[in-house]
Amino acid sequence: METIIIAVFVVGYLAITLEHSLKIDKLIPALIMMAVSWAFISFGIDDFNTWFDSSKHALLSNFEALTHDGKMHLMEETLLHHLGKTAEILVFLLGAMTIVEIIAYFNGFATIKSFIKTKKKTQLLWIFCILAFVLSAIIDNLTATIVLISLLQKLVKDRDIRLWFAGLTVIAANAGGAFSPIGDVTTTMLWIANKVSTPHLFGYLLLPSFVCMLVPAFFASRLSIFKGSLEVDDSEDQAVGRFSGTMLYLGLAAIVFVPVFKMVTHLPPYVGMMLSLGVVAVFAEIYSSSKFSLETLDKDGHSSPVHYSLNKIELPSILFFLGILMAVAALESLGILFGFADWLKVATPHLGTEVAGTQVSDLVVLLLGLGSAVIDNVPLVAASLGMFSEPTDNILWHFIAYAAGTGGSMLIIGSAAGVVAMGMEKINFFWYLKKITWLAFVGFIAGALVFFFTRTLF
Repeated sequence: METIIIAVFVVGYLAITLEHSLKIDKLIPALIMMAVSWAFISFGIDDFNTWFDSSKHALLSNFEALTHDGKMHLMEETLLHHLGKTAEILVFLLGAMTIVEIIAYFNGFATIKSFIKTKKKTQLLWIFCILAFVLSAIIDNLTATIVLISLLQKLVKDRDIRLWFAGLTVIAANAGGAFSPIGDVTTTMLWIANKVSTPHLFGYLLLPSFVCMLVPAFFASRLSIFKGSLEVDDSEDQAVGRFSGTMLYLGLAAIVFVPVFKMVTHLPPYVGMMLSLGVVAVFAEIYSSSKFSLETLDKDGHSSPVHYSLNKIELPSILFFLGILMAVAALESLGILFGFADWLKVATPHLGTEVAGTQVSDLVVLLLGLGSAVIDNVPLVAASLGMFSEPTDNILWHFIAYAAGTGGSMLIIGSAAGVVAMGMEKINFFWYLKKITWLAFVGFIAGALVFFFTRTLF
């Protein structure tokens, strides 16, 4: 039965990675994979020899001695445990997405465009790379990419040049998301699972992530495509409204407040995110009343900015995360990931020195980073949570956060930021492979080398 469940997972995985070829949204195989995997566990519960207790992060010693009813009860408890942990991530993401959409409702991001005055390509490249790096750490790399490519479409008329800007934006956004607990879904997963803490994330990964952005931007700025100036298209400017700047700064501050709330109260991050959403929503409702007293029509007939924003959030992504995280939980519950981790520790040669007691070689994590370029990094990190049992803030978890967060930049399909850029600009897979991949790889390796230095400082 274990073989069948692994086969279901592999087939589902392939369907996710080939979504563009199959023309099937990746949430569909993820949800099917989740349901079928747990169904087979239920059917074959009496045939399994081991069971992984996620709450204690250890294999149960008396699983085979349990009765059928006892095993079914344990399976239901385990399923509920994983659903609770997954729901923490999903509710957190829903809150963050809604705040970002509220900012967009008030044209808050148009405030950023008003600061960009230069027409020189090199300067514009650095501006967008730094903006992507900073914004992704605050509002997550996916949202930052959407915002910045939308700005690029208004600023850069030549599509060939714009594709280069988009490619470097993806690299910078993924780099910026790696060192922030709210910057990338995978880093958020590690943070919510209490594998990494905010101070150590910044300490270990800020410099490596910055180098991962800096090196590709430096090499790209030397390319002929970024020489000279461009004509800025101001014909489609979004009006900066009366409350645009206020809602931008309020929304960003509310999201940044979440890690502070967690450290002070020791409550799960989604609690702080719901508080932040509530505060932003109050101001949004107040400001929208003033706005509509001046304007006769609201957006798409929605009188409430909160309702409008909830209708705009990316629900398919939420369902995809639900499916993939719960499918990985099925493999974890059977002890498959735990056994695979033990095999990796023995079979993989150790590169470099062991630091802070880590027993996993650098090569394993580097391969995970390279793998995240081919396979979605969310299931890879979800799998690592079940594979390794190192304590909170062990350097392994921080290296995984860096590798999974930045490694996906090497292919356009390797990260959520890349996929959304591909959709918005119709970027060809092989164009990105030829033009951008080498830049992302150089940045990935440079950042990893810097990480080998920063991990010795704590």
